[in-house]
Amino acid sequence: MRDLSRRDLLRATAVGAGAVAIPSMIAGSSAIAADGPGWPSDTKFPPAQLTGRIVRPQSPNYAEASLGWDELFVHYPLVIVFAQETQDVVNALTWARQHDVALRVRSGRHNLEGWSNVDNGIVIDVSELKDVHIDTAARTAKVGAGLTQSEAVTALGEHDFAVTTGTEGTVGLSGATLGGGLGFLTRYLGMACDNLIGAEIVVAAGADGAKVLQVDPWNHSDLLWALRGAGNGNFGIVTSLTYQVAPLTSVAYLQVTWPGLDNLHEVFEAWQHVAPFTDPRLGSQIEVHPTEILLFAVLAEGSEAEARKLLAPILSIGTPTVTVQIGNWGDVYADFQTPNEEDPANWKFFSQFTREPFPEKAISIVREFMENAPSPDSNFFTQAFGRGAQRQEPFGGAAFPHRDALFYSEPGAGWGTRGEPNSDDAITPIAQTWIAEFSQALRPYVDGAYVNVPNIGMAEWETAYWGRNFPRLRKIKAKYDPHNVFQYEQSIPPATL
Repeated sequence: MRDLSRRDLLRATAVGAGAVAIPSMIAGSSAIAADGPGWPSDTKFPPAQLTGRIVRPQSPNYAEASLGWDELFVHYPLVIVFAQETQDVVNALTWARQHDVALRVRSGRHNLEGWSNVDNGIVIDVSELKDVHIDTAARTAKVGAGLTQSEAVTALGEHDFAVTTGTEGTVGLSGATLGGGLGFLTRYLGMACDNLIGAEIVVAAGADGAKVLQVDPWNHSDLLWALRGAGNGNFGIVTSLTYQVAPLTSVAYLQVTWPGLDNLHEVFEAWQHVAPFTDPRLGSQIEVHPTEILLFAVLAEGSEAEARKLLAPILSIGTPTVTVQIGNWGDVYADFQTPNEEDPANWKFFSQFTREPFPEKAISIVREFMENAPSPDSNFFTQAFGRGAQRQEPFGGAAFPHRDALFYSEPGAGWGTRGEPNSDDAITPIAQTWIAEFSQALRPYVDGAYVNVPNIGMAEWETAYWGRNFPRLRKIKAKYDPHNVFQYEQSIPPATL
């Protein structure tokens, strides 16, 4: 792709919010209506202009607008378009194609390798698409792709509904869902993507244009299948998501703390033999830190007494501190969130799944690496799978493949101070080496990887993320994005016909 000069950029982005989008043949016509007609691959579209909230390098808020959550990665895009409606996304995608500019799609800015940003290109940001429409009778929710997980949990909680989300509230709901989506409700409600029953998505059309598709189990069902676990920036730009939501009136939330690591073997051994096999209403996570072991557990529609009984084999080890909260899921979820500004600036992770319990040697590896962690914010995180709703694919299937896992885990390291460029730079190579060696030491006991926590440099990442589903994903890519418009370091390439 050619570099676009700043003069070209200023001329091409001269219109701002509220400007006429593109000529009427495209804007507002049936040509871009949902499920509108297709175009031959060589069809040319009228020239497009950018609309929405546009941020350029000379804008006063450019530095903030271009920064991701993981400040280890800094990029300098030519322009960032914050879409205010679907048409802004259509315009931005068409503009990017017509100007031969590299593009990235962004929602919550939490891509852990910085792949939702790009140098010398356009970032199409959907984070300001935050509409919420809940049908309490049908138990469905149609939400804008810009909602964070916290916003979604809160909105649904007000109606005593829920879908699976991750535990970090500032993560974008769409990004989490489209990569699979796991959390405390995984064993109870399945993966987040399993609750996805529809989506609005802007895809490339013709030689240099874009169109909107409405996707559900009966329309473009192959694309819905792909979006359920492989939808992050591979096929198009999702602007809204429709979920089948479940009633959830109350949860019991337990946090258990063991000081030091002396109880690690007993705690982990008990947890991996209890948590994946117990009542599927119970979701739990173990976090091993350099100075403590933490267990978090959520029992859906359960009491403190029930939760304690289900966890008794684990709680009986040592003398842990136990705190309990009972209440609406939205309220409980809000209470355990940590503000972004309190997080370290830089992070590195490595994702993996486990299908057999860790032997004693594997647990010893975890302890050894945590005792030699590069920073206080380093940890080893796990999420119970096992016998639960995630084992069953939704109607129409899903691209997410790791349903038979016993648990998911990832070593992670955080360091540096937010807002301070090059903060704790000396730790960066140490943390990266630590993650690489930690993950390598665990390789005999794990397999696969989670696309929402990408493993850069991993051999055969295609099958690690999607297993035997990868060839089918390539065919779907060839159907909906034959020109490979949506590409990044580990994107799905179209099949060769």
